[in-house]
Amino acid sequence: MKIAFLSTFYPFRGGIAQFNASLYRAAEKKHSVKAFTFTRQYPDFLFPGETQMVTEKDNADRISSERVLDTMNPCTYYSAANKIKSFSPDVLIMKYWMSYMAPSLGTVAKRVRKNSKVITILDNVIPHEKRFFDEAFTKYFLKQNHGFVVMSDSVKKDLLKLKPDAKYIFHPHPLYDHFGKKADVAEAKKKLNIPEGKKVILFFGFIRDYKGLDLLIEAVSKLNDDYLLVICGEVYGSFEKYEKQIESLKIQNRVALHVRYISDDEVPLFFSAADVCVLPYKSATQSGITSIAYHFDLPLIATDTGGLKESILHNKTGLIVGTPDPVLIAQSIDKYFSEHLKTKFQEEIKLLKNQLSWDKLSDAIINFSKSL
Repeated sequence: MKIAFLSTFYPFRGGIAQFNASLYRAAEKKHSVKAFTFTRQYPDFLFPGETQMVTEKDNADRISSERVLDTMNPCTYYSAANKIKSFSPDVLIMKYWMSYMAPSLGTVAKRVRKNSKVITILDNVIPHEKRFFDEAFTKYFLKQNHGFVVMSDSVKKDLLKLKPDAKYIFHPHPLYDHFGKKADVAEAKKKLNIPEGKKVILFFGFIRDYKGLDLLIEAVSKLNDDYLLVICGEVYGSFEKYEKQIESLKIQNRVALHVRYISDDEVPLFFSAADVCVLPYKSATQSGITSIAYHFDLPLIATDTGGLKESILHNKTGLIVGTPDPVLIAQSIDKYFSEHLKTKFQEEIKLLKNQLSWDKLSDAIINFSKSL
């Protein structure tokens, strides 16, 4: 089968590019796959981080892709569609995560769908940070697809709310497998200057308001000095409010800051040094951080928002906190350590990992396309 895959690929970086590269590698084992990507993904004001592009520090999977689509140039919507059509794919796969992408991806899909099945993997239907045009743009985009892949119940509900007749399959987020092996715990802690004996709590990923870092910082202030919160990731906007919060709570000695983009080569250090990864999200659909944590056999503690509790099995692979509340988060962290749950949860994670392969997602999408 011939598959066109239009989304974020090398030379772009980040979690979406990593997801797409892993799925591409699985699909190419059995099919003819061609990757198409952006000349410009989105303008700088929508990406306040350091850079959208791979740097020399990144261990990126250099998928060979044709750069065809500028989301800010409508002329490329049509030229991109023509280039994809010239490949004559049986299936066009795309990924959708914010309504800004709807006009460009939707127009391409509209022009390709007459000759090829169009299937989109939905990360979000309605973004966390809402804008007035979200619903209208997303409805336009959804209309151009034959089918969808959802990876959480909350995304499924959002999809059916906007498109009740949508055809879809549900498939759990596969586990990232490109970060390499776990590092030696003692060596990882030494490289990160983590003192011996600390109970290490990891907050990892892009720092955005909806991810609830402020809640986790307050939760750590309710714990004793045995705990160390390691914050690592690139900030969207300013980190100043978090710095002021840390200072006002007088917990500078309980927080280690790595506020920058974390390259793939560094990821094993942070996840190997940590005792638990915490997702204190105020809102969510799903999170790729869970699959990174599972790759390194690291249990999670997460708030009961969106689809997090579908990927984090309460009292098996982690703990689910009833509401995004600092007191409850602190209580769950204390429970995790006082009851020595890490080893028990790690055994459950190893069982779960066998079910969450990229090959299974690839096969599921292709079988779904044949049913449309």
